[in-house]
Amino acid sequence: MEQIIRIGMDTSKSVFQLHGVNASEHTVLRKKLSRREMVKFFEKTPPTTIALEACGGSHHWARLLRSFGHEVKLIAPQLAKPYVKRGKNDAADAEALCEAMSRPTMRFVPVKSANQQAALMLVGVRERLIRNRTQLANAIRGFAMEFGIVAAKGMCRIEPLLERIAADQSLPELARELFAMHGQEYRDLLAETKTIDEKLMELHRADECSKRLAEIPGVGAIARLGVITRAGDEILRSILVVGATALLQHVRTGRSRHASRWLVDLLQRKKPKLVAVALANKIARIAWKLMVSGETYQRPKEQIQAV
Repeated sequence: MEQIIRIGMDTSKSVFQLHGVNASEHTVLRKKLSRREMVKFFEKTPPTTIALEACGGSHHWARLLRSFGHEVKLIAPQLAKPYVKRGKNDAADAEALCEAMSRPTMRFVPVKSANQQAALMLVGVRERLIRNRTQLANAIRGFAMEFGIVAAKGMCRIEPLLERIAADQSLPELARELFAMHGQEYRDLLAETKTIDEKLMELHRADECSKRLAEIPGVGAIARLGVITRAGDEILRSILVVGATALLQHVRTGRSRHASRWLVDLLQRKKPKLVAVALANKIARIAWKLMVSGETYQRPKEQIQAV
């Protein structure tokens, strides 16, 4: 077989389609292999460059192929799509990846380590718990309203609401039992969320925390784009916006001792949600600058009392 300089590989759970070209850009490899066959093939293949679509499992395969001495490049699906020449299928996708990899302006997704994936998994687990907690809280409120029991807004009102329901002897026995089940489920979710939060804080305090954050593609993507957009990392974007929203609540209610003139003036001209996104964008820029330069954040001298 001629020397292969590039291989595009379309991955799936059990079948892997390969498309390779030589130095003359002629196709010299078209194969469909099982998982086991694919691993054996790359173990014996001389080191080459392999392109994968950045999707589920791609980082695992990238790490494995790198251990065999190959160079692996991950391409975002939306960047490889324009190079599909015909009807979408495994062979066409593999060829498109092989072609897209050769473009000089192509952008690639950094390969995540196992530790980085574990950290992202931790964030994903917390997101799921928060979503389930919100769903359950809404269900409790909805069922309670059917019996004329209402509570003020806020997650902090759920526990008092459950206590009121438990003390209300006018409710049917069946309803009381079901509310008790919901209450126990809600408390279990709070306990699980607290455990995950503690693990996140441990990760935050780790010596390599800054390095791990800097290597997450979304951090750099948001800063380079200059705006909070869908092209950035979704989880990181939501964290930045939520943090900015929390800060704005303190500023608007006067609980923040100091606020920048820029932020106060912006709040007077724009809606709070727009200001939160603008502040999140500014935080992303500052965080990225601090991580790449190693500098220490210096609070601006010009501060005014929050209004």
